[in-house]
Formats: sequence, structure tokens, C-alpha cells
Amino acid sequence: MTLRTLDTLGSLEGKRVIVRCDLNVPLRDGVITDDGRVRASLPTLNALINAGARVVVCSHLGRPDGAPDPQYSLEPVAQRLSELLGAPVAFARDTVGESAQDAVASLEDGGVVVIENLRFNAGETAKDDATRAAFAAELASLGDVLVSDGFGVVHRKQASVYELAELLPSAAGLLIETELDVLDRLTEKPERPYAVVLGGSKVSDKLGVISHLLPRVDRILVGGGMLFTFLKAQGHDVASSLLEEDQLETVRGYIAEAAERGVEFVLPTDVVVAAAFSADAAHETVSADAIESTAFGASGIGLDIGPETAARFAEVIRGSKTVFWNGPMGVFEFPAFAAGTKTVAQALTEVDGLSVVGGGDSAAAVRQLGFTDDQFGHISTGGGASLEFLEGKKLPGLEVLGWA
Repeated sequence: MTLRTLDTLGSLEGKRVIVRCDLNVPLRDGVITDDGRVRASLPTLNALINAGARVVVCSHLGRPDGAPDPQYSLEPVAQRLSELLGAPVAFARDTVGESAQDAVASLEDGGVVVIENLRFNAGETAKDDATRAAFAAELASLGDVLVSDGFGVVHRKQASVYELAELLPSAAGLLIETELDVLDRLTEKPERPYAVVLGGSKVSDKLGVISHLLPRVDRILVGGGMLFTFLKAQGHDVASSLLEEDQLETVRGYIAEAAERGVEFVLPTDVVVAAAFSADAAHETVSADAIESTAFGASGIGLDIGPETAARFAEVIRGSKTVFWNGPMGVFEFPAFAAGTKTVAQALTEVDGLSVVGGGDSAAAVRQLGFTDDQFGHISTGGGASLEFLEGKKLPGLEVLGWA
């Protein structure tokens, strides 16, 4: 089976097209601080508008726990979408109630409405199949066709992602097409040398990716909080740095397998160690095998890769033809511990080939550090979905669209 795409839906003029986007953007005091996911939805929305469809946009935002919560309202997203589209965007103050029904009924060809946060209804994420199906049926009453374009949720079996796609003629939008094309290039015949850069806090979050990609890559670079489990697995003390004791044997196994396959694990040779997890904490850079030698002793916490490591990582990245990066190198939210992440991001902009930022915290980091999306080959909108795809898992939101 192959993925159903927009061109399989025929003429959409005058049809009510529900578009399941991922508009789960960060908000601070009701203001969007990163509109990357809103902008990523524009190609599909513009294609539908130009086709004369009556566009019903739906999404989740945050974790409102199945009940209305003003701090998670999609109203700021509707306003931003209107600005980006350069046209009015209506906003319905419920998901499937009177406001949504009236707003959809009032749509004209080429018009757009955003309905309220799907997770204000407990049926969206219910574990019970029948409860999800009931909510999906209510959503289906608002449209004639579904275009699924929320790549960040295709790994979730949720009402608007899975059951709704079974009730209406459905197809993937342009964003999902793009994401899958990039992920396919990362897993099937990638151009070499191929480097994967992994960071973030936990090794356990990346085990599946390491396992699935080991036979496919040339080098794996390890930073972020997960690096300390690797260092400990090699026999180094890591003071009070983040450590997953229960993953030490697994990590040793991966290091041994990599050696057998001729894959290089590029591990930090120096780290930035701080007195505490704080933006203004005293800190110093030491060799990766001397973390407890700082003035902070056993209470020291590693919060970034060191400059020597960052330079080595950048060298490997720039010398690669394919690079996938997921997870910051340090606590980039604190300027004192952002240098490693910034060096890696800069190197990705200089890759002569395909450079992919794997969504989530990595995407947030590059934007916060002043980089623009067009400096990279691709910035994924779905960190968790990207990782699960690269682990070789089946994603229900894609399978229901014919992907196999």
C-alpha cells in the first residue's frame, strides 16, 4: 500500500475539508514564542484554499486533561494563522459544539476556520476505542474529507488522527509527505558519510534509534545528559551528572556492536561542569575522565559538552553528506551552557548534503539560538514521531492513510 496524498481526493471545491494540523506551539502569557509549526502548515492550507475548499483546521495544544482550559486555547494560533495567510480566519470556541457547527456552516469556498483545542474533549486521547470513535464521529459531522497533516501526532492513536481517518475519505497533506520523504532518505540508501548526533537528557529515549540506525550509519555523536551514561559505561566517574544506571549494560552492548560494525561512537573528551543546575552557577571545563576533579567535587553536574568536543563534533558534521540531529548538547536554555548546542547547529548549516534537525527540543534550540529554518535541509515538526519512525516502528496515523 502507498500513502494516499492530496491528489487522490479529486476536486475539493466547495467541500468541507477537515485538516488535522499540529499547531502545538509554545505560549507565554498568551503569546506564541515559536510559530514554526504554524508556518509548517501553510503549504497544505494554501493548496486547499486555492482549490476552493472550505477549510476546518483542528489541532491540540498542550495537555488540558480533557476539559476546557483558557491557557491552552487555540485562539492565538488562529490569529497568527490569519496573519500568515493574509486572510481572515474564523475561530470556533468549542470543538464540536454549537460554535463549531455555526462557524463551519458559515464558511464559503476558500474560507478557513480554526476549531478549539481538540484535547478540551476527553474523547480525543481516550484509551477506550469506543470513546475515541464517538468523538471522531462528532468531528466527522463537520466535514466531507480529512487531510491529515499533523506529523507530530501520527505516532498516536487518537480520535482526530486515527478513527476520523477511517470515517471520512482521507489523505496526507504536504507536510507529512515532506517529512516522510526526508525520513526515507535517512533510512534507505543515505548518502555517505552518514552521521547521527544524539543529545537530550536520557539514553533510554534514544535506545530504539541507536539500535535501528547502527547498521545504517558511519558515526554516532553523543552529547547532552545522555553522554554521562556513556562515560560511566566506560568506567569514568560522572559526579552528580544525570545518569541512568539501569542502562549501563545496554550502552556497553551498543559500544561493542558499533566496534564490530565499524561504526564510530564519537564521545565527548571534555565537558562543562557546574556547581548546580542554575543559569548563573559557577562552572569549569574539564577532561571527560576528570569530572570529579573540579572544585565542586562529587556534587558537580555536567551541563554541556566542552569546546574541544564541540569542535570535534563540528568537524565530523561538516565532513558528512547526511546528518540527523536530535537532542541538544547541553542546557541550551542557560546561555552559559549553550555553546555546544550552538556549535553543532552552526556545523549543520554548513553540511554539503542533507542536514536534518529532528524536531522537539532541537528545533526549539536552533530557533532560540538565532538560526532560521532555511539554514538547514529540514527541521522536523515531530520529534517523537521522527524518532519512532527511525526506530522502525509502525505509526498508526500513517498506516490509516495507506502507508505500509
